[in-house]
Amino acid sequence: MKRIAFLLISACLSLSLQAAQVDAVKIQSLVSQRNVAGLKAIGTSVLPVLVEMYRVSDETKKADIADALYQLGWKSPEAKQVLMADVHTQNQNLRLQVQYALGRVSADVDVVDVLLDNMRNDANPLFRDKAACALAYDQIHLTEKQKVRLYEGLIKALSDSKLDVRSIAALALSIHTGQTKGFDANASSSQREAAIREWRKWLDEYRSRW
Repeated sequence: MKRIAFLLISACLSLSLQAAQVDAVKIQSLVSQRNVAGLKAIGTSVLPVLVEMYRVSDETKKADIADALYQLGWKSPEAKQVLMADVHTQNQNLRLQVQYALGRVSADVDVVDVLLDNMRNDANPLFRDKAACALAYDQIHLTEKQKVRLYEGLIKALSDSKLDVRSIAALALSIHTGQTKGFDANASSSQREAAIREWRKWLDEYRSRW
């Protein structure tokens, strides 16, 4: 009897492992096909598989997986962890997909911080611009209180010495709030500072509500 029970358990484990392998193959195929609807139909159980696939993939496949995570928009601390490892990669397609995906898998403030840093300090203007896009459109899980950190960083960037940074920070603020406070990235420093003071007043009022 014990031997029969052992054989039954072994058979069940074997079937479970085979099913897991089939699922992984299916998920990999869906990613390659950019079939987000198929991934969503499986449910959140795809997330650990996608994370493990990301860990062992080359940069081209990583970019596809990051795009899938972006499209799914499901929180995953493990996905955030693997994506953050590539947030400074110089591979253009992978960097852009990672920057877009991060805010759609996490609401952690270190994601906001690293995107703000990329927006202001990356040597590549394209990466700066697309980090601002990620901040403007893709921080979908942030609470109103967490947005204080985002708005504060964008307002600080209005004083940046780089024209493009001032411009993209102002645009991101406008997208989030529908306001400009009269800020013009091309205006004189005194004119810009007057508008920044208005933004700071607005932020103080916003912070007090949360």
